[in-house]
Amino acid sequence: MVFEPTPRISIQRTAIRPLLSEAAGVPLYETVKRHLSEEILIGRWLPGTVLPGEVALARGFGVAVGTVRRALAELTAEGLLTRRRKTGTVVTGRRPHHSLRSFFQYFRLHALDGSVVRSSARVVGIELGNASPAESAKLELSAGNRVVRLRRVRSVGGIPVMHDLMVIPADRVPGFPLSAGDVPELVYLHLLERYGIRISAVREEITAGLADERDLELLELEPPAALLVMDELGFDQAGTPTILNHHRAQTARHCYVNEVT
Repeated sequence: MVFEPTPRISIQRTAIRPLLSEAAGVPLYETVKRHLSEEILIGRWLPGTVLPGEVALARGFGVAVGTVRRALAELTAEGLLTRRRKTGTVVTGRRPHHSLRSFFQYFRLHALDGSVVRSSARVVGIELGNASPAESAKLELSAGNRVVRLRRVRSVGGIPVMHDLMVIPADRVPGFPLSAGDVPELVYLHLLERYGIRISAVREEITAGLADERDLELLELEPPAALLVMDELGFDQAGTPTILNHHRAQTARHCYVNEVT
């Protein structure tokens, strides 16, 4: 499919510099790439959108042209962008396979025909507390360590399809927002850009279960209802257990897709 280019976008340097300065320990090209990816994957830049030239992008990000060129090259190789003669760099409308290169957009429930679906997350609870014995064991924490617990409901087309509990050691994420309105939509991207934490590997366990009272309320289901239950332990680039996820999903309209690349 060929898309007619939309008006060119501009990059505001004032909005980008804080992002780059906070990305401690992350290569600049990867930070630029993640920012561009986010704009595409959450739908701010639609298929056919023409990006500014490399020089303008570099000026907006406050980085060298070579840094921008590497970020664009990787996004082109992954299929999010394409290069057109006389036009420039254009958003394709395609999405990459689910891989850890784009893990901040992690969501493995697809439509029943296999197509990718857009989802939105709503925070329903967040707290700072002591790690439970089970959390301490999995995250290799000492007794008394504090954790951030984040509960969210993920919806597709306004219909709730999954709710999850995310647990992160508090000392890894100092200053993590504890107000629902301040929690970023893309938590994995926030971990990378704010704390330099890249989730590089995941151990996943999948089972089936029946919806409990919380499930019925959050997912707007009628009993009895079967759920897909996913428990994950995420490891950072150093191999340290970093994040626990517990997902409970209804699959009446969706299927679980796991791609190994």
